[in-house]
Amino acid sequence: MSRVNRRAAPLLVALATLASTGLWASPAAAQRTPEVQAMYDEPRPIAAGESVWMEDLTWMEVRDLLADGWTTAIVSTGGIEQNGPYLVTGKHNVVMQGACERIAKALTRTLCAPVIKLVPGGPLDGSSGHMRYSGTLSLRPETYEMVLEDVTRSLATHGFTDIVLIGDSGGNQDGMEAVAERLSAEWASEGSAVRAHYIPEFYTYPDVVAYMEDELGAVQTDPEGIHDDFAITSMMMVVDPELVRFDQRVEAGRASINGVSLLPTERALEVGEALFQFRTDRTVKAIRRALGESAAGDSND
Repeated sequence: MSRVNRRAAPLLVALATLASTGLWASPAAAQRTPEVQAMYDEPRPIAAGESVWMEDLTWMEVRDLLADGWTTAIVSTGGIEQNGPYLVTGKHNVVMQGACERIAKALTRTLCAPVIKLVPGGPLDGSSGHMRYSGTLSLRPETYEMVLEDVTRSLATHGFTDIVLIGDSGGNQDGMEAVAERLSAEWASEGSAVRAHYIPEFYTYPDVVAYMEDELGAVQTDPEGIHDDFAITSMMMVVDPELVRFDQRVEAGRASINGVSLLPTERALEVGEALFQFRTDRTVKAIRRALGESAAGDSND
């Protein structure tokens, strides 16, 4: 993000020129009153913060990044569901919090929208799925798709031209694919340059486990059947060990999962970091392919 500070003055000139000539491409620009446009043209009064998360940026920082070509955004989905006795219900959201930032930084000029934390988790009457367990929160599939669509359309309105959808739970995938296909078809029919991309490669979980066991040597020998495993646990530990109740498990003599010990801590964190990197590399490659880019590219730094 340091490039934004260095280029602040020319960026503001470019913004003013685009606004005055009507060439600013975002649909929102056409809706601005003169008063709003005047505010929009105001220079940022302080240096920019540094984050790839849209929610951690000011609107002026997002505006300036868009003007500098940061027109790819990632919409990630997680979930709130039962995950056995040790992992918090927001397991998938924790993984997306760690993964989206890594993916965005590995790509060129990319921001992360806030993680969509509520997804389909089973019938609302609790008759099946994760909704049979306390703490699970579920959206109806049609509600989930409407949320995805509204977030994606919001990004397009402000000038993002490539919107990437990834998710960390099996129940999230169909809705993301449907929304991406529907919106891309609509925009293509209108001659718009905006595209939505569903990237299934992020959630190839059997490949993640195979990589962990075959390449990293963390072999699970005793499946416990509690909707938990060493792969997901180690990644969550990288974000925050408290979210897998690490200290409590050590005290209770339960610092293992599926026959793999969480001790020493350094080893578990090493595996978690390697798995984040594996998933990042695979996802970045798929995104670049979807965007028609080469595998090479600079980072956000």
